[in-house]
Amino acid sequence: MEVYRTDRVRNVAVLGHGGAGKTTLVEAMAYLSGITSRLGSVGDGNTISDYDKEEIKRKFSINTSVVPIEWGKHKVNILDTPGFFDFVGEAEEAAAAADAAVIVVSGKAGVQVGTQKAWDLCERYSLPRIFFVTDMDIDDVSYREVVEKLQEMYGKRIAPLHMPLRENGKFYGYINIVKNKGRRYINKNEKEECPIPDYEEPYLSKYREVLLESVAESSEDFMDRYFAGEEFSVAEISAVLANNVEDGSIVPVCMGSPINLQGVKILLDDIVGYFPDPSKRKRAGLDRTNNDTFDADYDFQKPKSATIFKTIADPFLGKYSLLKVCSGVIKSDDTLYNVTQDVEAKVGKLYVMCGNKVTEVPELHAGDIGAVAKLASARTGDSLATKAHPVEYGPIALSKPYTAKRYKVVQKADVDKVAQGLARLASEDLTMRVVNDSANHQSLIYGIGDMHIDVIVAKLLNRYKVQVELSKPKIAFRETIRKKSDVDSKYKKQSGGHGQYGHVKMRFEPSGDLDKPYVFEEEVVGGSVPKNYFPAVEKGLAQSVESGPLAAYPVVGVKAVLYDGSYHPVDSSEMAFKTATVMAFKKGFMEADPVLLEPIVSLHVTVPDQYTGDVMGDLNKRRGRVLGMTPDKSGLTVVEAEVPEMELYGYCNSLRSMTGGAGDFAYEFARYEQAPADVQKQQVEERASKITQVEE
Repeated sequence: MEVYRTDRVRNVAVLGHGGAGKTTLVEAMAYLSGITSRLGSVGDGNTISDYDKEEIKRKFSINTSVVPIEWGKHKVNILDTPGFFDFVGEAEEAAAAADAAVIVVSGKAGVQVGTQKAWDLCERYSLPRIFFVTDMDIDDVSYREVVEKLQEMYGKRIAPLHMPLRENGKFYGYINIVKNKGRRYINKNEKEECPIPDYEEPYLSKYREVLLESVAESSEDFMDRYFAGEEFSVAEISAVLANNVEDGSIVPVCMGSPINLQGVKILLDDIVGYFPDPSKRKRAGLDRTNNDTFDADYDFQKPKSATIFKTIADPFLGKYSLLKVCSGVIKSDDTLYNVTQDVEAKVGKLYVMCGNKVTEVPELHAGDIGAVAKLASARTGDSLATKAHPVEYGPIALSKPYTAKRYKVVQKADVDKVAQGLARLASEDLTMRVVNDSANHQSLIYGIGDMHIDVIVAKLLNRYKVQVELSKPKIAFRETIRKKSDVDSKYKKQSGGHGQYGHVKMRFEPSGDLDKPYVFEEEVVGGSVPKNYFPAVEKGLAQSVESGPLAAYPVVGVKAVLYDGSYHPVDSSEMAFKTATVMAFKKGFMEADPVLLEPIVSLHVTVPDQYTGDVMGDLNKRRGRVLGMTPDKSGLTVVEAEVPEMELYGYCNSLRSMTGGAGDFAYEFARYEQAPADVQKQQVEERASKITQVEE
């Protein structure tokens, strides 16, 4: 592949709902551009962009793939993204690297939640966008309904560029609204001019008026000509349209049937003609030499800098850092400074990736996308520059994972392999987290949803040949007391020679501080317990609070006062007093009205208004307390509630089911509260075997 200047590059993310036809569209683009000699299909598992074993098996995209297409004199870097919500991090990385987006809408399914999420992602990054309506070859698909729904949601910005032509329900061609001409397909991708049917005229006039108004509003001269009834030329309409698409005031709608290669050439022409090249986009970083703003703006004449927007760590492919050049020209064998990690590394060879295939290139100009192999210490989000001009760019804003599952390694010998495999997967996927929860003796995988975690486990097996089992996470309950108790505990043992003797009298009561396991005080007078045994008593307390006598959960909020006891000048020892304290704690704790505390989280559920009733009803069933509702900037409603953490298991699936995928949630730990009697009883029964017995 030849080297492309910045003005001849287009970076386009393909976004949309899962199953809308994104990968099929990209496959058609690749075929028409000559990358492939046959048209692959998702069903057959032979597309360029879905090359991962899990993608082939499940028949949907899991990872973002880069497919560079040479179209005319331009290079179009297509970023094919997953549409399923569990893999939203991949779409977010692609949007951060793109300069424009094609939002794919299934003509059959219509505008879906994923369509709206794709729009929101474009809004976040101010991406110019085009809607492409697929499945036009299906007889009962209504392009008009899709357009009207989009106009209802997003207003006058929505401007169709084409209209379908049908005969006896069959899709046979289209109307080019800009040129005001009809076109008939004579084979899969060739076409000829045809007359526009009279019945299409009302809608053609309506859609064309939207375009002409946008042209007229671009200058006073055009406005005068518009009111004078003059016609604008195709060149004038196209030029104004390109400006309006670039600033987001117009969002074109195109359509076709990628499986039949119809409408795809036109879309590629529109991408090159209407989408801006990177140099027309702003990009700023922080110059670490003087802490001033560095306006990179994809200028090839400025000092070289780049960001890593994605990492591939495949045991078969190797490690590749996918980067976008923000300024300058990066060449093979350059030495780049990783500003984020504070290390220098030699680039070696530069590559362009097409799915899982790599092609070596000598250099990459500002705005282009490429890859570097085995870049030491490099991670997704890192900034690359030179030591002389260390520029750092902000991190990519990715969704946080809130769905957790406990995992256990099936073969104990594979513990290290599992840890290494998860670390490599985490370097690829920043929306997964692996947590070692030592307090509850469990290892957790956090993901965006259940499917995300299932795919992580499947990748462990496929790539690294290790197996883990998933289960419901343990909840971090705590134990405490509500009343006071006073106990007398004596540990006495004779076994020939020196015996063991420790005797303590202690009071236990709530300390009022649930952040600390215990508070220890001593009020011993007269030396009934020598001072040198006080540390042993505290050690006994420290041991006791690790696993409480009620349900073997950690203890919090207990005040222990040693006020009396006795000792033996020969048989007393630290171990004896420690054991006596452990016995005293168990007895005193159980006599002081012990209770189980459960963690309460602050939950924020963001949903469209029509789902708030369902969400609140569901939260009530989960023992939640709804605190209020507030509108957010995007017109959605945020339901704020406090919910026991144990009731949130499986909430991701429930919320998606209630809202059709439109709802999102986030939570954070708030505090501990006393668990209801039924929850406490269940936990005590389930964990009876974990209660350790201290023999006297």
